[in-house]
Amino acid sequence: MAIGVLAWGADSRPKVRAITAFIHIDARNYASVVEDTVKFLNSAREAYRAAGFDVETIRVVTQPFPKWTAGMNRADAVALVGKYAELGAKFGFTPNIGPAMVNDDDDTAPVDLLADILSTGIKTNATLIVAGEDGIHWHAIREAARMVKAVSTRSPHGDGNLNFATAAMVKPYTPFYPAAYHLSTGHAFAVGLEGANVVADVFAQYKDPAEAEKQLAAALARHLRAAEVVANHVASVSGWPYAGIDPTPAPLGDVSIARAIENFTGAPFGAGGTMTAAAIITRAVKAAPVKQVGYSGLMVPVLEDNLLAKRWEEGTYNMDSLLAYSAVCAGGLDTVPLPGDITEQQIARILGDVASLAYKWNKPLAARLLPAPGKKAGDRTEFADARMANTVLQKLAGR
Repeated sequence: MAIGVLAWGADSRPKVRAITAFIHIDARNYASVVEDTVKFLNSAREAYRAAGFDVETIRVVTQPFPKWTAGMNRADAVALVGKYAELGAKFGFTPNIGPAMVNDDDDTAPVDLLADILSTGIKTNATLIVAGEDGIHWHAIREAARMVKAVSTRSPHGDGNLNFATAAMVKPYTPFYPAAYHLSTGHAFAVGLEGANVVADVFAQYKDPAEAEKQLAAALARHLRAAEVVANHVASVSGWPYAGIDPTPAPLGDVSIARAIENFTGAPFGAGGTMTAAAIITRAVKAAPVKQVGYSGLMVPVLEDNLLAKRWEEGTYNMDSLLAYSAVCAGGLDTVPLPGDITEQQIARILGDVASLAYKWNKPLAARLLPAPGKKAGDRTEFADARMANTVLQKLAGR
């Protein structure tokens, strides 16, 4: 293809990964509110399908669950969350109950409640905020580490932690899980695309960094504008406020961001040039002329991307690599598998590194850490969730 002819990524239109609704509920009205929300989400999904987009998931995020379980004993609160999660299975949406802690001086009892929820097979997502405009939440970091360690030992294969992430400098209304949350008393919706295929198409054709960035910005903008046209139409006919679109090109399975970057570098993910590719993708994403929310950068989920999982097994990159790339993107530490004997203190130090980086550069980063119970470095993980690839555990630095 001649220089100057835009690639567009026309042969690989991205899926809509998520249409995410943000709602406010209480213990009395949650079922009717959720049912009305799902009707809205289904209409939004049909609008996207009519416009030529496949839709992967519809999602519902409540205000922080400590607000709507307040005053209940732990057993009743777990039961209530379980009933909300059952509506997800009934109506076909992915539930999220928001943060256990928003501020660093919040009550820590909801963290224990969340550990129970995630350890007992209740299918919901949740988060805990560990850095914000007020600084790094060191107390919340320690609480998150305690919970991650407990859930890894109490849930089968440690799978409960797949539905939990800490959020550092992540603003409300990101459509991507698990770190999605909001703090309002109203409702709104946001959209996220599964766009790693667009990056792969463009990077397969263009190797010069400047031209690759130009072409990628144009390709992403084309698809994102089309997606936003639908969102604005949905908002106008439904009355639901449109919070924005997260233009991050999310990967999943064989729709691989690792493959996209390898198309550009000609080398395994983690080799020289990976940082450059991460920076190009992030700049192209941020240039998109749409109302942006969420991460607006690059996702590098180790186990959600089949090739990333393979490269982790091969040792072409590690946690330090991911933190380095996060300096120029929004990668964070997502679905990172860890030896089962990792301690609370070690988990806290890792979460602290993510929060420190996020706060220093005022950038949204999340951490989803997955200790594999009974497994050590060199063993293969056995996570049962079909969304995740399994891989070989790496040795922790200093051990």
